[in-house]
Amino acid sequence: MGSSYHQFCPVAKAMELFDERWTLLVVRELLLGSRRFNDVRRGLPRMSPTLLSKRLHQLAVAGIVEKQYSGNEARYALTPAGMELRPVVEALGMWGTRWVGTLGDGDLDPALLMWDMHRNVCSTSIPGEHAVIEFHFTDVAAFSRAWWLVIDPREVDVCDVDPGLEVSVWVSTRLRVLTEIWRGDVTWSYTLESGQLIIDGPAALRRGLPKWFTLPRSAAVPRPDHDRM
Repeated sequence: MGSSYHQFCPVAKAMELFDERWTLLVVRELLLGSRRFNDVRRGLPRMSPTLLSKRLHQLAVAGIVEKQYSGNEARYALTPAGMELRPVVEALGMWGTRWVGTLGDGDLDPALLMWDMHRNVCSTSIPGEHAVIEFHFTDVAAFSRAWWLVIDPREVDVCDVDPGLEVSVWVSTRLRVLTEIWRGDVTWSYTLESGQLIIDGPAALRRGLPKWFTLPRSAAVPRPDHDRM
């Protein structure tokens, strides 16, 4: 736990835990459904494994997280105290969307974007039992330019190496454009009409693809001083 503020104020006492870098983002990942260590890491790709282990231990000591075992596999679950943080984390996300809108180039990460999108796939909107989406980011380094989402009724996998499966539909755009769609800054229809994003494949799949995803709740937050496109 971080250094004490030496104040009786409940906000100060809470921040003695959550002031430390990455701590509340670890809670965010657990709230979003990550349970295994590597799944939490994929939601926090720039956090070192050593620091993640330390933060999970601190949260467990504080009674926020419980470490459980399924066979030899460790899983992490929020305790009732941890689950009470959901409205706090959601409110921070909505406040950040409304008031901290600027994205620098360093904030863009294809691995994080694909991971977040994969857990917001609406499988019931996909025609047939299976679908493979190939994403091509035109403005990133070659080694992280192509990504695949492999979707079936039971799970959605993220691949950064060609899975060797027949692709149902292709998406080509700049990383910033798809990130802005995901944040709710612009709409699928605007980027398609403006040519900033291209969807290729059978007509029914091209038209339906935006409905395959449920945007994060924060994407619907109204912004001050400008309208979304």
